[in-house]
Amino acid sequence: LYFIISICFNRRVTNGGKSTLSQFLHQKIHNSSIIAQDTYFKVNHEALDALHMEEMMKEVYSWRKDPHEFLRRRGLIAKDSSADDELYILIVEGFLIFNHRPLNEMFDMRYFLEIPYDVCKKRRSMRVYAPPDPPNYFDGYVWPMYLQNREEMERITSEIVFLDGLKPKDEVLAAVYEDIRKEIARLQGKAAS
Repeated sequence: LYFIISICFNRRVTNGGKSTLSQFLHQKIHNSSIIAQDTYFKVNHEALDALHMEEMMKEVYSWRKDPHEFLRRRGLIAKDSSADDELYILIVEGFLIFNHRPLNEMFDMRYFLEIPYDVCKKRRSMRVYAPPDPPNYFDGYVWPMYLQNREEMERITSEIVFLDGLKPKDEVLAAVYEDIRKEIARLQGKAAS
């Protein structure tokens, strides 16, 4: 018997901290896996059609079908370990994961890291991309796409916890971890009864 919690981190604008948060949770939570949207890029750009979403969905479905086997195939748990009474956690992170309805409908918990325009622009300018962003790419394309995608997300998605990306990283990590820890305890209590 196992339970599945899908946890979603969405940061529509690059360099918001979603990978840091996902990796922290993965290290703290037993039997967790991460599926990162960034690994499914066809091309480097800020729209949903730039991603191999069908491939990402196959991975998520594979995990949901048998998370124990998913972890075992990747060498993340011992081959002879038991799946009995285990709770498995899937952390899905990406910048457009709320805009893909089939994926979004699977999430039990949703987190959205927010940082303001000026901070995001500064962080992006400090990163090295290959190929590099053309002049005015952030103002002419990245930020307008963020605003468009966020508007769509807010129209089709509910129950999102918005996180202040300007707060100290440790504070954000601790708050999210505590939310998840409480949900795990609740589900484990429900299983025991």
